[in-house]
Amino acid sequence: MSRYAVLVDGGYFKKVLAQFGEPRVSYLKFSELVGHGEERLRTYYYDCAPFVSPTPSPDEKQRQSSFDRFKTALEMEPRFQVRLGRLAKYSAPTGVKFVQKMVDIYLTIDLVKLSLEHQIQRAVLVAGDSDFVPAIQVARDAGTVVQLYYCCNPRPHEQLLQACDERILIDRELIKKIAR
Repeated sequence: MSRYAVLVDGGYFKKVLAQFGEPRVSYLKFSELVGHGEERLRTYYYDCAPFVSPTPSPDEKQRQSSFDRFKTALEMEPRFQVRLGRLAKYSAPTGVKFVQKMVDIYLTIDLVKLSLEHQIQRAVLVAGDSDFVPAIQVARDAGTVVQLYYCCNPRPHEQLLQACDERILIDRELIKKIAR
């Protein structure tokens, strides 16, 4: 029996969900739906905790608390792993800007490692960034079929679409199937 892994860029998936009115979804339902009866090795979820200042505001405390509950709930699902990067704060001419660090690298390392070690035969990727293209090429060269689940808005980078073996559009029907 072949085995697959689901790799979710949390920042991208949040943007996708926003296009559908930010419905509450089950990541476990999604992970099983895309499995087509195969064995799922694991679902990996990549993200950053929200920014919290040294003296947090009530809003920052609320966002952190919500994120902590979400993270804990994901970690309690069977065969789920959460990998967190860090959020870097920058001052820009247009104001304060926050940038995720290490998130894409964690996803890239996992995709390459799982593929090269032949732990999976299929990778289900939910992402939109062309930074993943070299990792996808390595995974495909190792024999892993890479499926990209994406949404038209925000549309993934064209190079990412071209790099994957299969592309599956996330539409309202799929969202209904994974709703909680």
